[in-house]
Amino acid sequence: MEGALIARDRVGIQDFVLLDETTDTAFLNNLKKRFNEDLIYTYIGTLIVSVNPYKELDIYNSKQMDLYMGVNFFELPPHIYALADNAYHTMLAEFNNHFILISGESGAGKTEASKKILQYYAVSCPSTALLDTVRDKMLMSNPVLEAFGNAKTLKNDNSSRFGKYMDIQFDSQGDAVGGHILNYLLEKSRVVHQNHGERNFHIFYQLVEGGEEDLLRQLGLERDCQHYYYLTQGECAIVSSINDKNDWKTVKNALQVIDIDESNINDLFGVIASVLHLGNVQFDSDNKKHTILNNNAELRWVSTLLGVNAQSLQQGLTYRKIEAKRDEILSPFTIDHAIYARDALAKAIYGRTFTWLVNRINESMENKDSSRKTVIGLLDIYGFEVFYVNSFEQFCINYCNEKLQQLFIQLTLKSEQEEYEAEGIEWEPVQFFNNKIICDLVEEKHRGIISILDEECLRPGDTTDLTFLERLEEKMGNHPHFVTHKLADKMTRKTLERGDFRLLHYAGEVTYCVVGFLDKNNDLLYRNIKDLMRQSKNAIVKECFSTMDPDSRRRPETVATQFKSSLLKLTEILMAKEAWYVRCLKSNESKQPGTERSRQFYSLTHSGKLDEALIRHQVKYLGLMEHLRVRRAGFAYRRRFEIFLKRYKPLCPATWPHWRGEPADGVEVLVQHLGYLPYEYKMGRTKIFIRHPRTLFATEDAYERCKHDLATRLQAKYKGYKAKGEFRKQKEAATKIETCWRGAQARKEREKRAWAVKVIKKFIKGYMTRGEAKTTDNSEYLAFVRQNYMNRLKNSLPKTVLDKTTWVTPPAVLTETSAILRKLHYRLMVRKYVRGITPQKKAQLQMKVITSEVFKGKKDSYPQSVAQPFVDTRISEQDINIKVLQTIRNERIKYSVPVIKYDRNGFKPRPRQLIITQTATYVVDEAKIKQRVLHTALKGISVSNLTDGIIVFHITSEDPKQKGDLVMNCDHLFEFLTKVSVVANKQSVIKVVQGSIKIEIQAGKEGAVDFSTGQEPIAYKAKNGHLMVVSTRARAR
Repeated sequence: MEGALIARDRVGIQDFVLLDETTDTAFLNNLKKRFNEDLIYTYIGTLIVSVNPYKELDIYNSKQMDLYMGVNFFELPPHIYALADNAYHTMLAEFNNHFILISGESGAGKTEASKKILQYYAVSCPSTALLDTVRDKMLMSNPVLEAFGNAKTLKNDNSSRFGKYMDIQFDSQGDAVGGHILNYLLEKSRVVHQNHGERNFHIFYQLVEGGEEDLLRQLGLERDCQHYYYLTQGECAIVSSINDKNDWKTVKNALQVIDIDESNINDLFGVIASVLHLGNVQFDSDNKKHTILNNNAELRWVSTLLGVNAQSLQQGLTYRKIEAKRDEILSPFTIDHAIYARDALAKAIYGRTFTWLVNRINESMENKDSSRKTVIGLLDIYGFEVFYVNSFEQFCINYCNEKLQQLFIQLTLKSEQEEYEAEGIEWEPVQFFNNKIICDLVEEKHRGIISILDEECLRPGDTTDLTFLERLEEKMGNHPHFVTHKLADKMTRKTLERGDFRLLHYAGEVTYCVVGFLDKNNDLLYRNIKDLMRQSKNAIVKECFSTMDPDSRRRPETVATQFKSSLLKLTEILMAKEAWYVRCLKSNESKQPGTERSRQFYSLTHSGKLDEALIRHQVKYLGLMEHLRVRRAGFAYRRRFEIFLKRYKPLCPATWPHWRGEPADGVEVLVQHLGYLPYEYKMGRTKIFIRHPRTLFATEDAYERCKHDLATRLQAKYKGYKAKGEFRKQKEAATKIETCWRGAQARKEREKRAWAVKVIKKFIKGYMTRGEAKTTDNSEYLAFVRQNYMNRLKNSLPKTVLDKTTWVTPPAVLTETSAILRKLHYRLMVRKYVRGITPQKKAQLQMKVITSEVFKGKKDSYPQSVAQPFVDTRISEQDINIKVLQTIRNERIKYSVPVIKYDRNGFKPRPRQLIITQTATYVVDEAKIKQRVLHTALKGISVSNLTDGIIVFHITSEDPKQKGDLVMNCDHLFEFLTKVSVVANKQSVIKVVQGSIKIEIQAGKEGAVDFSTGQEPIAYKAKNGHLMVVSTRARAR
């Protein structure tokens, strides 16, 4: 740390104790310098002050963690890792317990500081599978507790609304083996009410926004926060800096890591959902002004999720059960009482569930080993709060800070005094403000504010918040730190309302409004509702409410008394441990990071920079100046003799380069040489104490000048020595390398030649005996032949099943093997091909097979048709006239195709549609069916052997008036005839004819179709009265 004093004018001083002046101005100026250089940590002795920069700084990576591990506290620049590491190593060395108190305003970074300390211990402590599990649970408890205990407030988007004390347990080896959490004063009132601009606890929004659809359906929830009364009072359900969906996933994962089973997780979400439904339960009044429910649907969901009787729940929310001797009387609620009962139930369920969750986390982190453990406690507790309107919660929080300030001063003075006594330095009494008078004002038995508040809560009759205020005025009227509107002077009275009282805390005045004090302190839940909750089928609710004695008539402790008791227990816990402190400050109210570093220390804005008024306010509330004055009351600087002498010995010829005697004697010689005056320092038993920072600054400046001269001389000597040594090393190394290299190369060459001779000899023998049975001499050669053949075969295998020629000629020894492989390969290709055929393609091939059986080798145009796929139809139903469709509606159309139909008389061509159904083939001319050919009447089908598309349907004709054979030309001849043969089962009647086809024009009258080849395809009536069809020759394939 001393090395950084050289740059003190630019980046400030790392320890406030070394300031020349202990004034507010000097304190703030030093803080500004460091903040403008992104140096957010500064020491006050072993206390660390942290200023929230509201941006990510690259000072929390694993490299930084390694840097601070096992290093002296003041050896490196201030960092929270330095504090965490020194607490850890002091615990190991002294085998005692420690705690780290983290405090500050909401939004100052307390929660982040505790996370950084936990992460540091997770990385720096020894690691095993078991220990990693413990650390994971400690780390993953944070997102769970944040979800259930943190909320957005006006000052902070992730404000902790409860106090948390976590003990991290270490064994004698320094392994983190367990943990335990204590929670304090959860702000349950936030469940039912939020101020404008604030939200309820995070978990409600995470469930609604991030919950799976099935889960929301089971819980009766909608994915809309505006639907729930308990989530809309602050009017800011959606916050840009919070991603509820991602946080939901983190929380679900964390719940599994901390060993909460699926059943309990479902019950937990059921409790959260029941609170949302409970908030939507609305009340109305009947004619007698008795309360009735006007939303039974929400009540049913509450009863379902909590596993209680709906009617009993309704009765509990609208009637109070009064026990009179042996009778029970149901007294109806007013609407205000019903709302109070509803909200009280919601707060009780959520508060007790939070306590249950903390207990489950503790069970998960519990260390079963009974051997002695040391602990480091982390106390992340709310800082001093002063709002525009301060209520019961602020009263409790500020009382907590008074107690911690009292403890803080006591422990600081104690540690200072112990160090002075241990070093034999005379202790000089320190003047400081003792805030015991304020603590007594709040907590004194029978006379303190809490006692009076409890008495007023228990007193029978019509007690109100104002009667409580009157009792305070009676009891506290003359107290110097207490004032009300009635007790104040004329000027002060203007700043107080009639329902206010003001306390003068150590940090300043705070005005509290008494409205709500009695209700919040009572936090009562009616007995019949408690009894109902004990019968719940929800395991968590039942466990939470079963801890109470149902027959007890004793009134439960008030909230303030419970908090006071837990705070006294916490104080006892902390007093038994060594203390370390982290004080967190907010840099500005707008939570904006600085846009650029500013070297002008006094031109600071309030947005995105250091807000001087805000910092001054926090420094006061955190008691930092008090702590600084205590540390500076005696000596500002102290170091062990060895460390001081090691650093500054170059400044004195007698101590440089080595001091042979005792370190204390060396330090005495050194300071005498430097001219220290007797009142400027004291020599303790193991440390030197320097009174004024300016003495240390002068020493450090002299060391900086001396360091440059020493460095120059040392460099010259070292470079010469290094160069000579390096030359000798290189020369010796080169000689050794040459010798070894030559020997290695010679041995390698000899082995290589011997191996080559052996291989060649064996290969020649194998070649000579290649025709014989396998022996030792030819086995390797035959293996080589096999491998060589297989490699050649692998690169030239046939690619298709039709390739019957491509196959590498095998050597004689592999002839049989080659034949088997060839057969296997073709079977494999066929199998792959068959498996790759789709049902559609299979049907297509089956049709093609039929076509092949009929026309292959018979009709010249067949080869060209093989590659053309068949289609289901050539005419869609939309293109067939509606009248035709209606006529044949009882018959299913199988296929349609356009054809040219030749008249029987004159052979005039007519374009027609040919429609094949299951029973007949229809010749259609637009809207008219020209001819219907029953498949049973089809006695034959004739085509020529040439490339034409002429088809002749031979039709059985018994009636002279009946039309004769049908002559057509079809461009899709093969497809058409295949379809007909399949539908009509007429494959056997299709004939391929050469030369001429005889046709029956009508009964008793015959004609013919003649076929020939030519250059142009044409069909016409020949002179002999026959239809002459000329087609082109088929191209040779």
